[in-house]
Amino acid sequence: MPSSQITIKHNKHRVHPCPNNKKLLLLQSLVEQNSNLHIIVATAQENIFIKEAIKADNVKVFNDSELAELPELKCELLISYDLPSDPVIYISRLVKTTQNALILLDISEQKELYPIETLLKRVIKQEIITGFEYEPVQKEKKEQKSFDKPKYDKIKKEAKKSEYKPFEKSKYEKPKKNSEKSQNKDYEKPKYDKSKKDDKKTNKYLGKDENGKAIFSGKSGERNHSYDGTPKNKYNEPKKVGRKISIKARKPKDNEESLS
Repeated sequence: MPSSQITIKHNKHRVHPCPNNKKLLLLQSLVEQNSNLHIIVATAQENIFIKEAIKADNVKVFNDSELAELPELKCELLISYDLPSDPVIYISRLVKTTQNALILLDISEQKELYPIETLLKRVIKQEIITGFEYEPVQKEKKEQKSFDKPKYDKIKKEAKKSEYKPFEKSKYEKPKKNSEKSQNKDYEKPKYDKSKKDDKKTNKYLGKDENGKAIFSGKSGERNHSYDGTPKNKYNEPKKVGRKISIKARKPKDNEESLS
């Protein structure tokens, strides 16, 4: 059923949130308020109890299968007692009204309302009728256990203080710097003996060996002497001498001559 066949205006379409146990009373109230209108009550489930409760001449009760067999049936006010699982079926209901449409919605049917609003491309306005709304759920308050702070027991604290023993330092007497000093053997530093240094023999050149290498009386004399026994120079002369640049003396200028 195309939604283009819907003739009612957007502001004439309403949702009344109501729990299932109050729906029948709300339906009776709406029928009494609109007694001058031709009303159709549409249901998706059995409607025998609705027919027994409402016996007004201007009200007719049908389920979805019965409405499908009456394509030319029209009304001024459509009241959906519940919602079908298929949103297209609800659109076929909505086509039959010319003025107003109401939905009695339980919280469990909220999931069926979303696809209908998606198909209509708009949100249906919800209005709560006083006396038929949901009772507010009161959360159970958790009992908070009172925390009993331990009382201050002064007697126990004083008893603990009496048990406490102060730290006693070990009786240690430091050695006094007096006659007892002689008992400790002091380290005697050996005195410098100058005669031992003088006894050191000089390193003498003894000659050359078979290979022509110089021989000395000490361990080695190669560092300070040549192979022939002559002492080495401290600094060897450089083999390559730097380039010498001759600079001529500057000639005096004429001004300098005049001043002189």
